Amino acid sequence: MAVNLRVPDPAELHPVAGVRIGTARAGIRKPGRRDLLVVEIAAGASAAGVFTRNRFCAAPVQVCREHLAGEGAAAIRALVVNTGCANAGTGQPGLADARATCRELAARLGCQPSQVLPFSTGVILEPLPMDRLVAGLAPAVADLAEARWADAAEAIMTTDTLPKAASRRATVAGATVTVTGIAKGAGMIRPNMATMLGFVATDAAVPAALLQRWVREAADASFNRITVDGDTSTNDSFVLVASGAGGLRVAAEDDAGAAALKAMIVEVARELAQAIVRDGEGATKFISVQVEAAATPAEAQAVAYAIAHSPLIKTAFFASDPNLGRILCAIGYAGIDDLDVDRVDLFLDDVPVATAGGRHPAYREEQGQRVMKQSEITVRVVLNRGSASTTVWTCDLSHDYVSINADYRS
Repeated sequence: MAVNLRVPDPAELHPVAGVRIGTARAGIRKPGRRDLLVVEIAAGASAAGVFTRNRFCAAPVQVCREHLAGEGAAAIRALVVNTGCANAGTGQPGLADARATCRELAARLGCQPSQVLPFSTGVILEPLPMDRLVAGLAPAVADLAEARWADAAEAIMTTDTLPKAASRRATVAGATVTVTGIAKGAGMIRPNMATMLGFVATDAAVPAALLQRWVREAADASFNRITVDGDTSTNDSFVLVASGAGGLRVAAEDDAGAAALKAMIVEVARELAQAIVRDGEGATKFISVQVEAAATPAEAQAVAYAIAHSPLIKTAFFASDPNLGRILCAIGYAGIDDLDVDRVDLFLDDVPVATAGGRHPAYREEQGQRVMKQSEITVRVVLNRGSASTTVWTCDLSHDYVSINADYRS
């Protein structure tokens, strides 16, 4: 069950000029469901991406890095995504399959294989079923159209219960600008660069070097601030495309409209990242962890993730059990060797829980339980060490999480 998340309305997902989308039911994951996505990008577009830091990174991640290197980022013409098989832990045969996928799609779109970025998601250590994937490319290409974002969001799902998409349209520096994106992810979620799979496109013109800077900043403000279970996937990828088919042209950070465009991109990325947490495997609660007054941003993030990763804390939230000493415990082991615990304040929403190294004199357990029964909860930690702060989004850990992952390959 997803926490306060709804199926995207296709009418609310604005088409992006210069980007066409097609999907197919290739039978890679399960018969009869969309599991293959092709995204065609107009000539003259630019692309940028960030990828998993997992050393067992998937074959398509390796190929994407190759194709985006150097001048390649200014020549990307297509993306291809399959679900059902991660093509990770597949060695040289997996790399050959990822490259063959690029060749097959390039032949159908009239571009070069190096202009195609491949992506896969699903079971690790299994070979990619190339016969089914290749057979699905023709119907996916035949399906290409601008208004297919909702289908695209559905086509990249794995254990997701709902598709995830977000879109914005605004007037920026006198031009109408569109930003639309999709993402997938529900388990094996602790991005260490970006997200599980995320794709955001704008019709603005942005050079590849600037776009690469923005994709990292957008990731750090969104996908690098979420966790479901603390696992970093082998396939995590976040790609940002600027088609250049709209009226806004940005060449530098200080150009007119640049700040507004970047803000739109970050807003879409953050909505997608939070949707992943809301749809976390078995999740019943959406939890924001705010850490304030830390000495450094890294220190704030360390405390936030210590809380957000803790299975003891996450199971307590699932049970609505205000066993809040577990939060103090996580703060204590977050790695701040000179932390003065007597200066730490802890709040659950607006309820003061701990201060001066112990329980707040006004705190009552029924207050904590009231908050923990809510579907959306904020944990606020004030370290009183400096001015740095951060927010991380996570979910609870339920019985269903175990069931979903125990049955993942069934």
